[in-house]
Amino acid sequence: MKTALYPVILSGGSGTRLWPLSRSAYPKQLLALAGQKTMLQATLERAAGLANEHLDVGAPLLIGNQEHRFIIREQALTIGQLPAALYLEPTGKNTAPAIALAALHLAKGATPNPDALMLVLPADHIIDDSAAFARAVDAAAQIARQGYLVTFGIQPTGPETGYGYIRAGEQIAKTGDTTAYAVAQFVEKPDSRTAKQYIASGNYTWNSGMFLFSAGRYLEELGQHRPDILEAATQAWQNRVEDLDFVRPGNADFSACPAESIDYAVMQATTRAAVVPADMGWSDVGSWDSLWQIAAKNDDGNALQGDVFTSDTHNSYLRAESRLVAVIGLDDVVVVETPDAVLVMHKGKSQDIKQAIAHFQHNGRKEHMEHVRVHRPWGWYEGIDAGERFQVKRIMVKPGDKLSLQMHHHRAEHWIVVSGTAKVTVDGKEILLSENQSTYIPLGHTHRLENPGKIPLQLIEVQSGTYLGEDDIVRFEDTYGRAGRQTHSDCTLDLMDAAGRP
Repeated sequence: MKTALYPVILSGGSGTRLWPLSRSAYPKQLLALAGQKTMLQATLERAAGLANEHLDVGAPLLIGNQEHRFIIREQALTIGQLPAALYLEPTGKNTAPAIALAALHLAKGATPNPDALMLVLPADHIIDDSAAFARAVDAAAQIARQGYLVTFGIQPTGPETGYGYIRAGEQIAKTGDTTAYAVAQFVEKPDSRTAKQYIASGNYTWNSGMFLFSAGRYLEELGQHRPDILEAATQAWQNRVEDLDFVRPGNADFSACPAESIDYAVMQATTRAAVVPADMGWSDVGSWDSLWQIAAKNDDGNALQGDVFTSDTHNSYLRAESRLVAVIGLDDVVVVETPDAVLVMHKGKSQDIKQAIAHFQHNGRKEHMEHVRVHRPWGWYEGIDAGERFQVKRIMVKPGDKLSLQMHHHRAEHWIVVSGTAKVTVDGKEILLSENQSTYIPLGHTHRLENPGKIPLQLIEVQSGTYLGEDDIVRFEDTYGRAGRQTHSDCTLDLMDAAGRP
């Protein structure tokens, strides 16, 4: 009889060390950093491919930040991975509470199955050897059925100081070439000398942050070692609200939950922790250095992406997103260009990016939060120009989608269609606009923009008025459940001004 296995994908990280490509509104797991698919999409497809004669893989459970909800949903649907549920965290509380929501969903949901296995995977990891990954999961599932909580240990390729380590104890089981061991010790990130000792001993693996156990077993262990987390997570789950395709845990209950990782809350406390070592081409892509390590390189050791020219440059990661980048006479550097920011950094200094982020936050800047192109459930927009009493945006609306029915007190808008067809409603009157046609939305008039066509609608919007902030929106109707007056905290859901001001 096959065992039910449910991928639980954690997609709540921010990936600040990969700025300026990764930003809080569009973090690294939603980017295509190592291939055509985003890291989230690659994780979903990798998990879906695990079905075999032993395992029946169910629809995934996704746990994500509520600000990313439409992007996560769209990326999953684009590759045909309809989630069983997408839980939205009102605030980040680390991995132990997030995993508890998924465990409660499986153990106590509509079709309760506490014996169902959960394969917990961060959405921002790269695994090059899918076959080795599948073998490790198959072996882990067999001992998880015996009540173990399994983590996956990565065979070290060197004395890395950026990862935690796991020391293996006695052998528990062997499946083919894969062996499972009891965990003798979890070790924090070591210094270089200690890391070299770990590698020399041959008894340590990197802590991957991936886990496999039954839903019921996790809840039992969490209740034994951190009953406060289990109680708060359970209360939040019981008070959940379904919103379109999303599940929102009780806001106040989840916000009151202690923030803790599964490592501290459960894995380091339980007596039933097991590790399956594996060599699967794993990387957590935690920095530009790690992305350079896994990227294809030319004869000079340079990893190049985009329109890049180099001369007398070696062992560097160079990426151009929107314009030509020329790098001359530099070695061991990272240069990443985006439309609104450029990072120039010596390799090995990724940790110091947090200083730049702190500077942006302190000075009220937005470059760490949003890209110039901002994705929304109906499409995207990007700022083109802004000045005193005006701003200009380029807007794309997906076929069949529409913005909210809304009104502004302080600004008027001009819309010029570049391609596609626009259905425009102003004070209840509808008109259709095609390429090179335009319309004017006077201040204070109720209006809506919709794409009734089969191809993306692209238009230029010119706003003019005394105040252009996005809290000057009154919504009367919205497909995405955002009806009502726009508040400051809602600004990230719709258009922000071209300078990034709320």
